[in-house]
Amino acid sequence: MGQKKQSKRWVVRFLGASMALALLLSLAVVGWLYRPLSLQAATLSVSIEPGMTVRQIAQQLVIQGVQTQPEWLTLWFRLSGQSRQLKAGNYELQVGVTPIEVLRKLAQGDETLKRLTLVEGWTFRQVRQALAKAEDLKPLSTSWSDEALMAQLGRPGVPAEGRFFPDTYAYSKGSTDVALLARALKAMDRKMAQAWALRRADSPLANPAEMLTLASIIEKETGHASDRAMVSSVFHNRLKLGMPLQTDPTVIYGLFDRYQGRLRKVDLQTDHPWNTYTRRGMPPTPIAMPGWEALQAAMQPSNSTALYFVARPDGTSAFSNSLRDHNLAVDEHIRRKPRNRSQ
Repeated sequence: MGQKKQSKRWVVRFLGASMALALLLSLAVVGWLYRPLSLQAATLSVSIEPGMTVRQIAQQLVIQGVQTQPEWLTLWFRLSGQSRQLKAGNYELQVGVTPIEVLRKLAQGDETLKRLTLVEGWTFRQVRQALAKAEDLKPLSTSWSDEALMAQLGRPGVPAEGRFFPDTYAYSKGSTDVALLARALKAMDRKMAQAWALRRADSPLANPAEMLTLASIIEKETGHASDRAMVSSVFHNRLKLGMPLQTDPTVIYGLFDRYQGRLRKVDLQTDHPWNTYTRRGMPPTPIAMPGWEALQAAMQPSNSTALYFVARPDGTSAFSNSLRDHNLAVDEHIRRKPRNRSQ
């Protein structure tokens, strides 16, 4: 009888010790999960490749600077029930990150993203230069012509100029320039549709392509945002009267590499498809990327009879209804502009 009591006491003690040990282990595990991991640097860039197993992912984290045992990470990923949700990608880990946060990033695909801004008024040539310099963006289209690129994007025969919406685009490491351009193209499609819906019954613009071209001219001609609608009004009035648009930015665009920073009288007189002094109507393509405000202005010009405008020294424009008044404005704001003493 005494032996049975003693055996029971040993069993109770063993179970108690086991429970205590299990509790201590649980507390240790929970503590580890919520304790910031040691990192080799204040910020780590970690790359997880497609097809990696849970064990390989854990090992990769350690190889790239997470200072812990890969077995602990492997066990944690598996016990969490989310081991099959871990996603390939590029991740940024900063000091203070815990194992719980690492799992969340990998399971949600919370990648480190780069950003590229396409600026209003840029030509497509400038866009391609920015793409070529963008960090961690694969330059897939570097050797392609603009025509080949547009065909790849599903728009064969459509000019690339002006067709991409200026905005800031986020992308992950390994993304291609073609993928980013596809997003910018679709964004411009949406903005064009929104702007074309604002078209007035008396608009001289025949189609969205002409709207895009006019918006690009407004973008390049406007020094102050408040002038956009009036600049648009001038061009609408000229188109309705059959007058040439006579806008310098189109001439400059058509000169391409021949433009050296100064527009000469001979340049205005030399005919080419974008010379709106020698040709009436719209040029054959946009001359830059217009932003939303320029698109909107192209469809919603001010109600005016203005036919001319000239830039003031402060960047705003002076608008005139007649050539006589325009010449007076030119004389006031340009011909009488104070000369630099060194000239």
